[in-house]
Amino acid sequence: MDSIMTIYHGSTGIIKKPDYGKGNSRNDYGLGFYCTEDLELAKEWACGDKRGGYANIYTIDTSNLSVFNLSQPRYGFMDWLAVLVNNRVFSITSPMAEEAKEYLTEHFLPDLRSFDAITGYRADDSYFTFAMDFLSNIISLRQLSRAMRLGNLGEQFVLKSQKAFKTIQFERSEAVDGEIYYPMRKKRDSDARDEYLKRERNITRASRDIFMLDILREEMKQGDERLQRNLFA
Repeated sequence: MDSIMTIYHGSTGIIKKPDYGKGNSRNDYGLGFYCTEDLELAKEWACGDKRGGYANIYTIDTSNLSVFNLSQPRYGFMDWLAVLVNNRVFSITSPMAEEAKEYLTEHFLPDLRSFDAITGYRADDSYFTFAMDFLSNIISLRQLSRAMRLGNLGEQFVLKSQKAFKTIQFERSEAVDGEIYYPMRKKRDSDARDEYLKRERNITRASRDIFMLDILREEMKQGDERLQRNLFA
């Protein structure tokens, strides 16, 4: 990651100075300012409907920031899931999913309190569905890892600390046409969901696949080589 990054935030308004401590604490990575390195994705995120919005463009020097990158090989989908279920509010649909949530937060949840920023997957509605299917033992870890690449939904760069908020610099904003980008946003999500239903939910399961129930029974923990091998099987 270059020390000088250009990042984008899609919003209904122009945000010249992001405010530390504001926002929704129940987002994927908790309270923070959510951005992306992909301008087109930011334009889609700006459009909750056809009224459109703005892509706010910033630069940030990360050379003196501590950034936790959940996409690094040393971390995995289990770590990402643990962060996700720890922050999001959602309905538990089965005792299996409840036990899985508790196990994840106990054994895989990384300590993010000392970091200035986090980068990792974005869990919109489709991605969250994939994750919940894994927790409910419907799909394997290998299937989840492949499903997370559907739709090219990208990654988020999230400012977490006061230091990070002081470092970000507003450059400009671009108006986004909701008539164009809202349908693109909906299509990206629906395409990912459709491909998932066609491919991952109906795929023949390999004998070596690891499911959530296997993780619970075998008491697999962070760093277990079996988990890493299964992702790339």
